[in-house]
Amino acid sequence: MPATKQNRDDLELIREAAGGAGRIALSYFKQAPQTWMKTGNSPVTEADLAADKYLKDMLLTARPDYGWISEETLDERVASPRQRFFVVDPIDGTRAFIEGLDVWCVSVAVIEKGRPVAGVLECPARDETLTALPGFGSQQNGTTIRVQAESQPFKVAGPGGFLKKLPQHFLASIEHSPHVASLAYRIAMVARGDLAGTFVRPNSHDWDLAAADLILSEAGGNVLTTKGQPLTYGVRNSSIGDYKHGALVAASGLLMDNMLAVVAESTFG
Repeated sequence: MPATKQNRDDLELIREAAGGAGRIALSYFKQAPQTWMKTGNSPVTEADLAADKYLKDMLLTARPDYGWISEETLDERVASPRQRFFVVDPIDGTRAFIEGLDVWCVSVAVIEKGRPVAGVLECPARDETLTALPGFGSQQNGTTIRVQAESQPFKVAGPGGFLKKLPQHFLASIEHSPHVASLAYRIAMVARGDLAGTFVRPNSHDWDLAAADLILSEAGGNVLTTKGQPLTYGVRNSSIGDYKHGALVAASGLLMDNMLAVVAESTFG
């Protein structure tokens, strides 16, 4: 899908918005922000809420006809058919943020017809901004990024039990990467070649994935379901819950094929 002028304009908008939200979140970082536990034992901080409010105000003021999907707030406007949606996670990796670790990011994407058409990950504690447009590749701080070459040793993230099920000829060249709390950032690590791939447990959401999905796909990889299909975003009332997904794989090439085979045979595939 080529990048249209609307996609380019939207990317500039969400890049500016994510940068502002990142600065807000960074002002709370390592400052012991007030924290609450949501349903499902998931934490949220005052930084999440402040960044989310900034994003919602800025983005829906600029694009009042777009839908809104966020981890922290609902779209309370009158329901009507919408062609495009913002998909937002004000802080992906909140647990890392609370612990004072720098691996967290602001994730913002625009989706149309179920797929991302602009994506930004703003990682202010690491001074990194990752962006992507369909057909224009992925960049980090303005430099093009690509997935890892298959000839290199494989560093793979995800449950150790999954890694052990990979074919024997892979095991000698695979290193199990330490856990990264931010799923979006972990997928970005695959996009820029720090990781060869990552398994993703069930129950991730649109806001964890949409921006990172586009960044990875434009860098030469994919995020796929157990059936080898790309994700569809903005789906409500699905069998596993609104905006939720089952087990996934983020990788490329032959490793992707082998990782998919492992997940397809898992008990929660």
